[in-house]
Amino acid sequence: MNKAPLFGSAEALAVKRILIINVTRIGDTLLNTPAIRAIAHHFPNAAITCLGHAKRVEVLQHLPYLAKVGGIDKKSARFRGRLGPLTGERYDWAFVWGNDDALHHYALRKSDRVVGYVQRNSSLNQRLFHAAVEPALYSMHGVAMQLALPLSVGIGANAYTLDYVVTVDETVIARAKLQADLPANKKPIIGLQVASFPTKAYRDWPIEQFIALAVRILKSHPNAHFLLFGGTDDQPRTKIFADILPDTTTDYAGNLGLRKTVAVMKEIDLYIGVDTGPTHMYGSLGQWNKPMVSMYHPTLPSALYKPLQHPALYVVDHPLAGTTKDESVPMADISVETVWERVADALDGVPSRFPGMSPIGVVV
Repeated sequence: MNKAPLFGSAEALAVKRILIINVTRIGDTLLNTPAIRAIAHHFPNAAITCLGHAKRVEVLQHLPYLAKVGGIDKKSARFRGRLGPLTGERYDWAFVWGNDDALHHYALRKSDRVVGYVQRNSSLNQRLFHAAVEPALYSMHGVAMQLALPLSVGIGANAYTLDYVVTVDETVIARAKLQADLPANKKPIIGLQVASFPTKAYRDWPIEQFIALAVRILKSHPNAHFLLFGGTDDQPRTKIFADILPDTTTDYAGNLGLRKTVAVMKEIDLYIGVDTGPTHMYGSLGQWNKPMVSMYHPTLPSALYKPLQHPALYVVDHPLAGTTKDESVPMADISVETVWERVADALDGVPSRFPGMSPIGVVV
């Protein structure tokens, strides 16, 4: 435990295979891309395999610095890699996020050196090449939280932007779908994420206020059209919106997979959403200069989760941002006029006057 790793340039160049394991939600998977990219940059000759949540890791597909992307969970990890060389080559290094024994034991079976956080199991800690102290939850920006592991062995970030690749084929399919689903001559196309996931519903801006905002947008942009993103859990809220504004709304909630969702997002003119997975997904499209308006609950302000180094980000922090840990504080306290002010600038191409709070744990 806490061995002092040495990363000389010759050693880094000699590394051929690296394993990365991070089983987590969509947002945290994307927040991990600066850390993965930093590892890839540090070991330029290594083929990197990244294993994550089977239903979410697909957001990492096609990243140029990953040789392989796959799923894993604590149940399957107990049985994987027990046949040694019969199941594939060993890895020179492994980086494992989280606190699941099974994932760490799998990495130890497959890798010569495993870097992870200090575990509850002291004997497991002794087997790790390096056991870092995990930052306290919400003590720093989500990207900094993910970067803390490689940084503990001297691997720093070269940038803090999130990465995502939309393929040419995905672009073609997304454009064809929009052409088929939307009325002709609708501009701007505005994507909305009106709900977080059920366990963090306190982050939701009231659907009535989303509707009021849409009505305000239509007053100045009568040809605007709204796309509703999200999963099946979001459908009760998206149905309310679509029923009120049926002629200007296409409801995709629960009807698109992850990758098709991002491909469609790439084609819209503006995104407006609460702090949740799809907002991180859209935030990873900054390379295309895609404007976005994102809203944050005061307990999880933009200082912790806003997209970093994003070229067209318009932040809406709650008036009590950073002053309370009370999850019962209502998002309704964010006025429609406050959000409209950001939306109007974004639609007019005005550079953002609303960058949000300074991120904790990184300097940008």
